[in-house]
Amino acid sequence: MSQREQNSRPVLAVDEAVKRFHSDITLGKNWYVALLGAVKDWPVSEETVGDQKYRYLLSGEALDVLQIAERLAKAVGGLIPEVELVDFLFRNKTPVSLTQEETRMAMGDVRFAQYLNFFYGITAEEALLQAVEDEVRKEEQGLHVHTETQIVDETYRRVYDSTQRVLLRQFRKESGYPSGGAVSLEQMKEFSYWRFKYRLKHCDKARIASDTKKALDWMRRNSVR
Repeated sequence: MSQREQNSRPVLAVDEAVKRFHSDITLGKNWYVALLGAVKDWPVSEETVGDQKYRYLLSGEALDVLQIAERLAKAVGGLIPEVELVDFLFRNKTPVSLTQEETRMAMGDVRFAQYLNFFYGITAEEALLQAVEDEVRKEEQGLHVHTETQIVDETYRRVYDSTQRVLLRQFRKESGYPSGGAVSLEQMKEFSYWRFKYRLKHCDKARIASDTKKALDWMRRNSVR
């Protein structure tokens, strides 16, 4: 088989997934349920479509379902109600309520595990930082932390016993990224997941459980799912 034929296989597989998604919706299936079915068999970890690059699987473990949803939504035009799509992409609000078991069945075990990795390792990890940052801001006068850098540093110390600069430098070194310059959105997601695994490695179980509860409570208060 030629290199060209090998390279064309993922493209053909994605095209087939898009066609099935389109067909499911036109036949009356709810688009979110159709999305979960597409996620189950999604054939690539990343791709570039025009000028848009999509990273679906971060660090080989965390599946960004929103990226797949965005990719499919653009491919099928106006088949998805715009209000529902915006609610899902920007508020993570689904048009239908499914139990965790129903979601697992629709996605399949492998993709569901990767989805949970993204939820706890990135979505909840960012929520934990927000929750602790809220605490720091309430206490900032007594802590004598007044600048944004000081607030961020105190937040990171409470969560990771280190600063953002130190952890970012370590993350970049381990991941093979340049030591300076701006951090892309994809790298920030990877950095969140890296911090999540860093916490699991360096913190005791009671603290991990407490921090997870704090993150989930913050998400409920702020309607993040």
